[in-house]
Amino acid sequence: MEFGEIVSVLLQGAIVTIEIVAMALPLAVMMAFSFGLIRLYAPAPFKQIAIFYIEFFRGTSALIQLYWIYFVLPFFGITIDAMTAAVMALGLNIGSYGTEVVRGAIQAVPKGQYEASIALNFTASQRLWRIIMPQALVNMIPPFGNLAIELVKATSLVSLITIGDLTFKAKSLADTTLQVGEIFGVVLLFYFVIAQCLVFFIRRLETHLSKGLGRGGIHS
Repeated sequence: MEFGEIVSVLLQGAIVTIEIVAMALPLAVMMAFSFGLIRLYAPAPFKQIAIFYIEFFRGTSALIQLYWIYFVLPFFGITIDAMTAAVMALGLNIGSYGTEVVRGAIQAVPKGQYEASIALNFTASQRLWRIIMPQALVNMIPPFGNLAIELVKATSLVSLITIGDLTFKAKSLADTTLQVGEIFGVVLLFYFVIAQCLVFFIRRLETHLSKGLGRGGIHS
């Protein structure tokens, strides 16, 4: 098989991988912020729910979570298509790790900031969204960037539920052409490029947020 044909087929898989990341990442961020804030500020029963979510999804295999959503839920009358199952499993899994990032970043804001906002008669909501959260966001960006990279790598699992992502296409080509070195060399390059694009965006975002707070940007 010609090298150009290999690249063309793998590019189709890379597009599917990017689509999964583009849908799963916002879900992960939403879950991270929602349950991170619940863990910090909600009444005790809701905190227990947040803790269960965090510990369950961090303490079990992402692959088994994916299998449960796609293969097991239909036995309970809940049928989910492969792409939705992939997005849900990866988003929920990565979001559970992000929850602790949100909680840790908020708690890392200096106590003096809380005291100053109280002295200015800010409400609890104003303290969180106008004083605490803008500072916490800067601290969240690097670990969220790491989680985004982990999400990209975790997308390789979705090939096991027949989604034609980059890994699925690579396995199919390798089985039919036996050009293993060329195929998986291109796959490595595709994953690397996707990850570096995310890194570039995350660094730009951190620099932007840091300037807003009068801090310097990150350095390579």
